Amino acid sequence: MSEGSPYAPHTPETTAEMLEAVGVETEADLFDIPEPVRFDDEFGIEARSERETRRHVEHILERNDDVIEFLGRGHYDHYVPSVVDDLAGRSEFLTSYTQYQPEVAQGFLQALFEFQSMLVELTGLDVANCSTYDAATALGEAATLSQRVRSVSGERVLVPDLLREGKREVLENYAAGPGITVDTYPMDDGNADVDGLAEALDDDVAMVYVENPTVRGTIEENLSTIGNLADDHGALFCLGSDPVALALLEEPGAVGADVVVGDASTLGTGTAYGMGLGLFVTHEDYLRQVPGRLVGASDDDSGRRAYTLTLQTREQHIRRERATSNICTNQAWVALRTAIHAAWLGPDGLVDLAETCVTRARDLAARLDEIEGVKAPVHDRHHFREFVARTDQPAAAVRADLAKEGYAVHAVGEHLIQVCATETTEHVTDGFVAAFEEVAR
Repeated sequence: MSEGSPYAPHTPETTAEMLEAVGVETEADLFDIPEPVRFDDEFGIEARSERETRRHVEHILERNDDVIEFLGRGHYDHYVPSVVDDLAGRSEFLTSYTQYQPEVAQGFLQALFEFQSMLVELTGLDVANCSTYDAATALGEAATLSQRVRSVSGERVLVPDLLREGKREVLENYAAGPGITVDTYPMDDGNADVDGLAEALDDDVAMVYVENPTVRGTIEENLSTIGNLADDHGALFCLGSDPVALALLEEPGAVGADVVVGDASTLGTGTAYGMGLGLFVTHEDYLRQVPGRLVGASDDDSGRRAYTLTLQTREQHIRRERATSNICTNQAWVALRTAIHAAWLGPDGLVDLAETCVTRARDLAARLDEIEGVKAPVHDRHHFREFVARTDQPAAAVRADLAKEGYAVHAVGEHLIQVCATETTEHVTDGFVAAFEEVAR
């Protein structure tokens, strides 16, 4: 540690003693950093005490806009009950990393096993991992999985042309290594254009990806047909969703889905914008191809039920050349939070929450549709959580004016605004509608 750092626990004498013990002269000698990427300049960060640093960061954070979010598009704000924080904040959970030693991690392993079991029950498939980083990395892992489990001659994956940009970018990164080509199929009124998808499909397609709900909140109505099209061409059928939606919508296993991916942090975490929890569920046939880690249940020597990590497919610590994934950690603590939240809701509570995601979006769209110069929803579909509205005024101007009134929405086209409604915004809906009426004129 450098001398003068307010956070360094070691004196210069202690540091020198440690360096001598390992046979080097400076801390820099402990690292082999190639010259082209070595940073030799100054960061320009002023040294501050802990108190000064806290004050400085608080000052920066105070510059954030204080707005009420009606945002969605992959980040959803559901109320997280206090029991989640209370239980997940216990020291045995917070201080645990990867549960390599089952004899001291039975509680955490059981919670992760329950997380996996909940996803299996919600999807109707056989095996869930725990876990990938977020929905985008889960989709990337599904694409690479398709190369290992499908015997098609090509390396194309098909995704909706409305796929969220950030998710598409992560998928492209995953695809670059194994040489996968990412192509799109058209959408029709917010949902998959089945005829257009059929034209895009060929025997060189390894995977078809569909979302339900879609990025615009519409509920996909042709999942079985899409599943049959993918199966006819030997392609993997990958479905994107989340635990709340899965409680109400068609069970993926019943419509032929081979893999279900998505963001499980719609439960337990709230809106995080960058921190997620990827869910990945598939058939038992692909068990040894699943990325990340699996927790399994067995019996110990005395016949009691015991839990352990039964599969670590990256094998980064012993046989890296046989790795099926570059996922080298997981979101265990976030998965724990999701499991606690789901258990707290219970089956009936989870279905009730999902149903309100339909009714709140429907009711808010109806109120906005009554405003002159606004049509909501644009898509003649059923919706889940969110919907797109058309405004006569430019969408960018409407979004900016709403922000001045204290509300945040997405502009997704020249005259298209996307709005998300959950239980966390229910108490401010009247004010939002009034502000929307004012700025839409």
